[in-house]
Amino acid sequence: MSSAPEKNTPTAAPGTGPSEGGADAAAPIRVAIVDDQPMVREGFSAILAAQPDMEVVGTAADGFQAVRLAQSSPLDVILMDIRMPQMDGLEAMRRIFAEHGADADAPRIIILTTFDADDYVFTALRDGASGFLLKDAAVPELLNAVRVVHEGGALLAPSITQRVIADYAADPERKWTPSDDSGQPRSDAAAAYDTLTEREQGVLQLIAAGRSNAEIGAELFLAEPTVKTHVSRILQKLDLRDRTQIVVFAYENGLVRSAGR
Repeated sequence: MSSAPEKNTPTAAPGTGPSEGGADAAAPIRVAIVDDQPMVREGFSAILAAQPDMEVVGTAADGFQAVRLAQSSPLDVILMDIRMPQMDGLEAMRRIFAEHGADADAPRIIILTTFDADDYVFTALRDGASGFLLKDAAVPELLNAVRVVHEGGALLAPSITQRVIADYAADPERKWTPSDDSGQPRSDAAAAYDTLTEREQGVLQLIAAGRSNAEIGAELFLAEPTVKTHVSRILQKLDLRDRTQIVVFAYENGLVRSAGR
């Protein structure tokens, strides 16, 4: 097996690089894998490269390499470990997003973790991660994660989702009442939430509960394109980037009830 790449030097996958000619109508999802463990990088690379709709553009062993790889290669999805030497995944993610600014083509980042109770879970989501995936996830879960995130969906491993909900449900200081006539000062989040229509608020609640557009449509008796329109309006009104940020907004502001609601 190949040895770990030299320090601060990302590894490009064989046969990859800038595309030649026009864009393919069925262009594969361009993926990078960032982890300090060679077995993880090689194992995930082999799984993803075997998929006809995915291309492993390169791998990196630390945050510095990840930033350099994102600078040199167009990427759609990055699988990012958190605990790495030199620079951790959180800092690498922040730098990658800072370089892209508000660019809609910024890569989606899935955080890889072996722990479902690390205290960085919510911080990473709030900073722009599109979701979390446990490293021991089954192969179908890994493949689904890449595809879901590439399409703009939110991704949270069930155990992590439950922990986030439990943490925020247990902290009353994080909660607010969207409609409050008591005259008390209202948070910006509460005011923003009240700009949503009743239907949009319902869609937001279902997104936070992990429903897909198809599931939301079935529950609210709406066509899927109509659900997509509501999602777009929610993102615009709340000034959020994607569905994951809707989930973060709901968790952070006490809009998600704990199990048994």
